[in-house]
Amino acid sequence: MPDWFSVFAQWLALPEVGLSTVFVVAFVSATLLPMGSEPAVFGLIKLNPELFWPAILVATAGNTLGGAVSWLMGLGTHKVVDRARGSTTELRALRWLERFGPKACLLSWLPVVGDPLCAVAGWLRFPFWPCVAYMAIGKFARYLTMTAALLWAFPGVLKP
Repeated sequence: MPDWFSVFAQWLALPEVGLSTVFVVAFVSATLLPMGSEPAVFGLIKLNPELFWPAILVATAGNTLGGAVSWLMGLGTHKVVDRARGSTTELRALRWLERFGPKACLLSWLPVVGDPLCAVAGWLRFPFWPCVAYMAIGKFARYLTMTAALLWAFPGVLKP
């Protein structure tokens, strides 16, 4: 492992930068890279129960921004393909998605398909800000539900 990566990983592990770590992990996990951010959120809350709401909100913000980057990548890819073909492209298999429009981004929280869905929304040129708003709602609900479920499953986590 490169030295710079070890130093970066150690810096992110410091308790005083726990929220920034959650943000970075949530951001990266919302791109097309295979990574999960829930363990980072749960770990921070286990160590610092008073950061429950800040951790949920920071993870939601990071994951939503990562989804927005995926949307932009989808839009950029569509433009490149259009230029290369000399005509507009359309994926017939995704016509059903077009019926839902930006509301389909509510499903961006789903494992495996959620992150590519954000890129497909960009590919289909769905309006950016409504997509981001729906992404944020879905991702907030996921973090709240997942963290609450983990806290319920491991009741000794929070100190009275």
